[in-house]
Formats: sequence, structure tokens, C-alpha cells
Amino acid sequence: MPGLPHNAATHWFGPAFERLHPLLQALHRDGGALAGEIDLRTGTGPAGVLGRRLARRLGIPTDRARRGFRVDIVHEPERMLWLRRFDDGSELRSVFQPVGRFPGGHWLEATGPVRMRLGVDLGDGGWRWRLLGLSARGLPLPRFLFPRTDAYKRIERIDGEERYRFAVSFSWFPFGELLRYEGALHAVPAVTASTAAPAGAANVAAHCSAQRVTS
Repeated sequence: MPGLPHNAATHWFGPAFERLHPLLQALHRDGGALAGEIDLRTGTGPAGVLGRRLARRLGIPTDRARRGFRVDIVHEPERMLWLRRFDDGSELRSVFQPVGRFPGGHWLEATGPVRMRLGVDLGDGGWRWRLLGLSARGLPLPRFLFPRTDAYKRIERIDGEERYRFAVSFSWFPFGELLRYEGALHAVPAVTASTAAPAGAANVAAHCSAQRVTS
């Protein structure tokens, strides 16, 4: 796109990139860090057992319902890197590689041994992932063997401030929702993102978030 730095996201979206909210455009044009407190929950009964097992495999702590959290997003010409960090030091790393172009193309997300093929739907300035297929250790898996994934990000105005709202959930018929984590984050200065230790950064982010709400 003329006038935009070339990276995997701007190239993949092409003209549709302008359909994103300006704050999401900036995040996916220049990269950055978001932080704040998030809510985590698992299902009940068998859904809870499966949800906690899934969370352990992904590296998501579920011992508390609310945690400090940050995500660092780095854009490169051929891929997008996400590092999600929780305030207990747990990390969830993903590498996204684009295939084709929007709207018919998709992204390949590698998180540990699992690789997901994801489409994208745009609406109201936001971005929703759509699971198209997945594999584990290079072997394709039938969709019914993996929980349904729903993930989105958008901008919401909360108490007069624009926040980065996101949610990720996993559900599996007939158990229902297994695991969900979500939050409304704010941008963190790049110097903080690059110098803080993972757990400390998430704790500082949560503290800053609380200050912003009470001040």
C-alpha cells in the first residue's frame, strides 16, 4: 500500500487494512506492546477438566480468575510475532505467517507443536480470527478433535479512554466452553516493553491499569 511501511500484515490486507480502527492499524503497522488485567475462566464439570488441561498445554495459568498480562507484537516483512506474558512468568508465543491475500488468503499460526490455519473477518473496525484447519507436529487433524476457537480484537471506549478489547475462547461440543481469557488493554511505551522482565512487566502493567481506573 502506498505510504505504508511494508510488513506481513499491511501486505496481506492490502487496501482492506484501512477498514481497521486507526489504533489497530498503528499496532499492526508499527508493532507495539499492550498490557493490563485480564479475566480467565474454565468451564465446570468435564468442561473444566478439559479446559485446565488445555490451558496447561498452552502455558496459560488458571489458578486465579484475574491476572496481569501483556502482549508484545513485532512485525517483520514475512511474519508476525506475538509474545503473551502473564504475571506469574508464564509465556505463550506465536508466530504468524501469511498465505495469499485478504479476503481469500489465510494465516498460519504456530504455537508450540500446534499449527492453525486462520481466516480473518473484518467488522466495525475489528478483526476476528476464523479457524479453517489445524495440524499437530506436521500431521493434519480433523476439526472435531480440537476445540472450536473464537478470537477477536477491537477498540472500545471505556471511561473515556480507548482500549484494545480482546477475547479468546475454546469450546467443544457437547461440553460447551472449556477455557476463556479476555481483557481491555492499553498501550505500553516501547521502552517498558523492551526492558522489563516478563513477570515484572505484567505486574507493572496491572498496577498501571489499576492507577488509570482509580485516578
